[in-house]
Amino acid sequence: MQMDQQLTETKLNPDMFYVVLNDEPLLEFDRKKPVPGHQRQYLDNMDSQMDQGIQLGNDFIESPNPLQRSQFVANSLINLLLKDEYSTAIAMCTYLAKRLPDLQQVKAKGIFSDSKKDELSIELVFDRSYEKAQLEKPIKFH
Repeated sequence: MQMDQQLTETKLNPDMFYVVLNDEPLLEFDRKKPVPGHQRQYLDNMDSQMDQGIQLGNDFIESPNPLQRSQFVANSLINLLLKDEYSTAIAMCTYLAKRLPDLQQVKAKGIFSDSKKDELSIELVFDRSYEKAQLEKPIKFH
């Protein structure tokens, strides 16, 4: 008997950060790899823009704290992935991985369409790492 693939979550892996949509990993970021200077400058520019305030849902936040910034960036990241805008999504992923070293994964679930945006939920996960799905080995009885 062969078992289906399973998603498992482990305790913590501080080196890796994942973006997961409907239980499928879309992006992974290895924090051990250095970020080139021009990309670090892009992250600093993102912070400068957010210093002017951000829109979270129906609320405008004039001075967002790090968690609010992360929620804003995670929302932007998922929306960019859903629109197949990967280069900007990767920048958002880098921002989250570098600015929040304790963040393990962004998990999004739901359906996204222009008429059903409210059916998409996004969770910032700090307490468990994502582990890639693995095929379990069949158990043989003799």
